[in-house]
Amino acid sequence: MEFSAKQIAALIQGEVEGNPDTVIHTFAKIEEGVPGAISFLSNPKYEHYIYETQSSIVLVNKDLVLQKPVRATLIRVPDAYDAVARLLTLYESTKAQKTGISELAYIAPTAKVGEGCYVGPYAYIGEHVVIGDHTQIYPNTTIMDDVQVGECCKIYPNVSVYQGCKIGNRVILHSGCVIGADGFGFAPVGEGYEKIPQIGIVTIEDDVEVGANTCVDRSTMGSTYLRKGVKLDNLVQIAHNVEVGENTVMSAQVGVAGSTKIGSWCMFGGQVGIAGHAVIGDRVMSGAQAGIAGSIRKGHITVQGTPAIEAKNFARSSVVYKKLPEVYATVNQLQKEIEELKQLLKKDK
Repeated sequence: MEFSAKQIAALIQGEVEGNPDTVIHTFAKIEEGVPGAISFLSNPKYEHYIYETQSSIVLVNKDLVLQKPVRATLIRVPDAYDAVARLLTLYESTKAQKTGISELAYIAPTAKVGEGCYVGPYAYIGEHVVIGDHTQIYPNTTIMDDVQVGECCKIYPNVSVYQGCKIGNRVILHSGCVIGADGFGFAPVGEGYEKIPQIGIVTIEDDVEVGANTCVDRSTMGSTYLRKGVKLDNLVQIAHNVEVGENTVMSAQVGVAGSTKIGSWCMFGGQVGIAGHAVIGDRVMSGAQAGIAGSIRKGHITVQGTPAIEAKNFARSSVVYKKLPEVYATVNQLQKEIEELKQLLKKDK
């Protein structure tokens, strides 16, 4: 499939700078550009690539000032990153969607599968499951009894959705993720632990994406919630009775302990750990590997470090931390001098 610069500009409300009839048929990173590809430049730090790239078209921000001529046709837009995201979404939507139910899949007699769905080989769909229209369930996926899945979802291979969980519309579950395994609930008794039954569910609202090998545990009672628009990276752990607010995003290896409530539009970098029963306000941003030991109720704050503190304070503290050996040596020297002065004063008396 081919598109001209003029056609692309019309789709994304851009302005062509160069040949409007330039044609592309693929995407490429700007540093790996080839003839017939479209690339983008949104970060000025990488501007040098635009003078070298072989890509035929490059999306750039309207305010980019070039230092020298370029070979590529440019399409200027308010936000190049947003524009390429829209183009990639459009490109993805043109791909043929799988449909049909494999003879090798198992679907329980009481399950209901909507129109235009795909169920791959060796998928298992349990009793009383309801699958919405145009949802795709890839091979080796297990959907246990009483699960509800909405419309236009994609559930990739080897996903497990435990009994009773509810999944909204346009949800994407990547390979190996587990939705609704038991929460980590054990009571110490005698010389061991007694398992606390986890009788709740997981509720995933519309437009959520869950990364590969991520786990979202079912609640002890009630529900664990991923609210509308949440995006979780690979290898994230969401414990029982957690609520993740709308449009919150988490990078790889974030861990959230039980019963924590997280607000909307939060962002957590890789390996952030959040203690149990914390309340995190809206628009909390957390740098990678931060340890959030308690609530951050007021929200609208950026934190870093362990225990997590405000990012500006963390930056100042880091400067001091780097100098600790010198500071320690200075303090020791001052202590010695103080002791010597004390001895001199005693002798004078």
